Amino acid sequence: MERTDRISEEIKKELSELIRNQIKDPRLPDFVSVTAVRVTRDLRYAKAYVSVLGDDSQKNNALIALTNASGFIRREIGKRISLRYTPEFTFILDESIEKGMELLKFIEQTVNSDDKDSGEDE
Repeated sequence: MERTDRISEEIKKELSELIRNQIKDPRLPDFVSVTAVRVTRDLRYAKAYVSVLGDDSQKNNALIALTNASGFIRREIGKRISLRYTPEFTFILDESIEKGMELLKFIEQTVNSDDKDSGEDE
């Protein structure tokens, strides 16, 4: 495993804990999860991919809240993880979980309709 990958995983863990327990922003919904963190090789920048359960306005508000808290997040990550540089964070909405749920629902509907169709033929 590459060094930046290990650092990304450690930052992901600490960032998840920070969002869950430290950031008290009313715009941040209860169900925000960090799905991935990608750190540049020089450790100056990090992209944090977050998944938010809710409608579009809740997702946008969560991104705004996280962006506004990025200074606090950077400072806290710097205290918790000993690095030469503490990265600047960019938050990106990750909708892969929702897309996966939609796909599963579609597959389920297709299987159920196939079962009904085959049941009628017998």
